Amino acid sequence: MNDPYNALIYKVCSIAEWKAARADCEFKGSAVDLADGFIHFSAPHQLRETVSRHFAGISGLVLVEINGTSLGEGLKWEASRGGDLFPHLYGPLPLEAVTREWALPLGLNGQHQFPVELELKRG
Repeated sequence: MNDPYNALIYKVCSIAEWKAARADCEFKGSAVDLADGFIHFSAPHQLRETVSRHFAGISGLVLVEINGTSLGEGLKWEASRGGDLFPHLYGPLPLEAVTREWALPLGLNGQHQFPVELELKRG
């Protein structure tokens, strides 16, 4: 089981959403986050599947790495796909929690190209 207080978690969003977050000094969430009432994140082992399911073929994305330990009790790990626990943040994401960010471009094969320094489960 994942420990929300000892984990890096990831958010994928559009460049426009991330620019707005930078201007606001916090990320309030994408349209689906706002509709669901929490910000969706992925643990490292979930990230590739999340991107392939929800962002396939979409360009202009940003991958944001967050220190889950800094989010406190607003971060909940809740069952989703196949019972796997996913991190959800109830409230805005403070930008101080962000540890790194990258562009998430599409490669020539149409697949997103993850940063080489991330060791993510292939799926």
